[in-house]
Amino acid sequence: MGIILLLDFGGSSADWEGDTLKYNKTVYRALVMITQFGVNMLVPIFLCSFAGMYLDRKLGTNIWMVALFFVGALAGFTNVFRFARKIYEIPAQTRRRSTQVRESDEKKD
Repeated sequence: MGIILLLDFGGSSADWEGDTLKYNKTVYRALVMITQFGVNMLVPIFLCSFAGMYLDRKLGTNIWMVALFFVGALAGFTNVFRFARKIYEIPAQTRRRSTQVRESDEKKD
């Protein structure tokens, strides 16, 4: 069974090529990044915690869940740190390119 979704933007395509579309893309990209931060942090914590609970049940101990929880938290923090570092490197490269273009334009004048 298929679902057909019809979108009516209430205007011409020219309305969506301007600032509104750029703003929507920016908002959606920000939401995707926030979601990715959460997933990068929570998935390792849950996986390690469930592995620790499984080991505790199998071995009859009580320490593995706590220990692996902290391992998952450390892994999640590392993932978020790497992701944030990658995000902040990209705009810096873009800024450098845009300033290089402006400087080359100024030299021509």
